[in-house]
Amino acid sequence: MRKKLALVLSLLGVTLALGACGSDDKASGDEVPTLKWYMIGTPQKDTDKVMKEVNKYTEKKIGVKVDMVQVDWGDYGKRMQTVINSGETFDICYTAAGEYVTYAQKGAFQPLDKYLNKEGKDMKEALNPVLWDGATVDGEIYGVPSNKEVGEQQVYVFNEDLVKKYNMDISQVKNFEDLEPMLKTIKENEPSITPIGGNKDFKPAFNYDFLIDNAVPLPFSVSQTEENGKIVNFYDQKDSMATLRTLHSYYQAGYMNKDIATSTDPWSYDKENWFVRIEKYQPCAENVWNKNTGGKYTVVTQPINEVPIIKNSSVTGAIQAVSVTSKHPEEAVKFLNLLNTDEYLRNLVDKGIEGTHYKELEDGKIEDLPARVENYSMPTYALGNHFILKLYEDEPNDKWEQFKQFNKESVASPGLGFYFDPKEVRTEIASITNVCNEFAPALLTGTVDPDEYMPKFKKKLDDAGMDKVMKEMQDQYDAYLAKKTK
Repeated sequence: MRKKLALVLSLLGVTLALGACGSDDKASGDEVPTLKWYMIGTPQKDTDKVMKEVNKYTEKKIGVKVDMVQVDWGDYGKRMQTVINSGETFDICYTAAGEYVTYAQKGAFQPLDKYLNKEGKDMKEALNPVLWDGATVDGEIYGVPSNKEVGEQQVYVFNEDLVKKYNMDISQVKNFEDLEPMLKTIKENEPSITPIGGNKDFKPAFNYDFLIDNAVPLPFSVSQTEENGKIVNFYDQKDSMATLRTLHSYYQAGYMNKDIATSTDPWSYDKENWFVRIEKYQPCAENVWNKNTGGKYTVVTQPINEVPIIKNSSVTGAIQAVSVTSKHPEEAVKFLNLLNTDEYLRNLVDKGIEGTHYKELEDGKIEDLPARVENYSMPTYALGNHFILKLYEDEPNDKWEQFKQFNKESVASPGLGFYFDPKEVRTEIASITNVCNEFAPALLTGTVDPDEYMPKFKKKLDDAGMDKVMKEMQDQYDAYLAKKTK
């Protein structure tokens, strides 16, 4: 009898132990997952405070928490390269343009198509369809684009006070050459003003869509307005050479700083030391630039290209991708879905806590409080859907309607959606990049005579394998166009 009792007690102990193990498994299974999110931007003092409020909300809404890891602007690219190459486990990261494409092609990001009809259904419907097209690499979507302007429109930005002072009609500026009389007037009458503001990153506007994203443009391009099926070296095209000759004549006339090819001067708007510059435009940009002048002067713009052009670079300028190492891809998509469709969450992540970082005014617009400026200044463009952000008091009521109209008027470049796979010519592209880094800055800032410099440039490109890359790219582009027209 005692043996039987001991056996029963022993079996009961095993059962209880198993039951306890089962409870632990269930408890760990019910634990709220915390998503690790790498985000670009200077680390902010109040990020943890804001994320605490974010997590209260997201845990209640979708059963998820978020740990945002901010990495400063200059360090972000290298940090993410290390994180991705090491196989580190994380869930979401900011990425953009060429880096997005490269990492997608290397398999670093999760394909999201299977999630976009379920966990990401709301944001799929909310975002502009052309953004999803632009985020498609080799037939798969690998990231969630920021819903903002889809087209790229370059403009001349003028000091409006000087335009009025000399009674200039900037509406007559239809090309780069038309600037010359105005530049001459400023040079002769305003000794403290540089006619064209710019540094080593300056480049005039060209009618080409650069097919490989790079700080210094690589030669491979298509016309951004005409579908002729041809990939060309934009540097030596007839219209490009005309622009480069004009630019060199401006440099020789003293319309630009002599050290422009090496200068790192940011040409801040708060310094009234320039007359005209080239910028990328979006609706209401003048409001931002005027604010940046600190009231010292105002600006006015004149479009370089009449309609905005939709390029790969303009629709992939800010993307949130889900890592292939993520243990919670469904939850990551759920969070991104909420971030892009829920007005409260989007503004909380972007603007901070109401009453602490900003206050809401009677008309529903907002005003930053000192704590936001000092402790929580986030990169709005990089975080997601812009059209559900609150407006500031000095922004027009129809700001987002202006953006929608801007997008409606934007026209797709023939190169939109074509992503070159460089695996067969990586060595040649590395060599060509080095050649461009050596020659292009001097050409694109007008420092050298293009007629003397271009033959040397082309010779170096040829030696680096230009023809091989051009053929490979043309073959891929032909295949892309054939598939596109089916």
